[in-house]
Amino acid sequence: MENARELYIKVLDLYKKYGIKSVTMDDIARELGISKKTLYNLVSDKKELVEKVILQEFDDVKDCFNRVFDKEGINAIEQLIEVNIFMRSQLKYRSSSLDYDLKKYYPDLHHKISEKKQQEMYQSVLDNMKKGKSEGIYREELNEEIIAKLYVTRIIHAHESSIISIEDFIAPEAYKEYFVYHIRGIANQKGIKILEKHIDKLEHTEYERNSHD
Repeated sequence: MENARELYIKVLDLYKKYGIKSVTMDDIARELGISKKTLYNLVSDKKELVEKVILQEFDDVKDCFNRVFDKEGINAIEQLIEVNIFMRSQLKYRSSSLDYDLKKYYPDLHHKISEKKQQEMYQSVLDNMKKGKSEGIYREELNEEIIAKLYVTRIIHAHESSIISIEDFIAPEAYKEYFVYHIRGIANQKGIKILEKHIDKLEHTEYERNSHD
């Protein structure tokens, strides 16, 4: 039998393709080629399965972030470039039907995941700000707590905005402009030179996982 994580990833694919509401436990057992008994050995009901699947996705994304932030030999701006490339690659596979079903049918879980995402994003941005200041490439007078909160708020509202769609938001040109806008607001002259040196990396459309393992 496959391990639980592999099963949760496959269930997530089904949820993204068909929506949480439409996929039954029978559908999952049949599509994955396992018995319902095996499925119910992992979870007691569909609600628990949904929670474990969504939390598994969250943990996997968090692990990718941590690998970037734990990587040695890169400065804060290079770090942020890699994180943003990864974020854009993840947004490409965002499922609106999954988000809708999660919010409508599992509001407590939706709130729980949203809070975790916001807190993790805030902490990551805050740590990056502190790293950049210690490296002498971000402006020393910055209030990193306020900037981190503003950054996270902009990201969240960009996803909910009726002015710009997700497709527009993750388009290479728009994403590059947004990133440059952020870095130029927090970097000193030394940092801006680093940005200009590595700015072409923002043209990448996929996160190169193998280079960070």
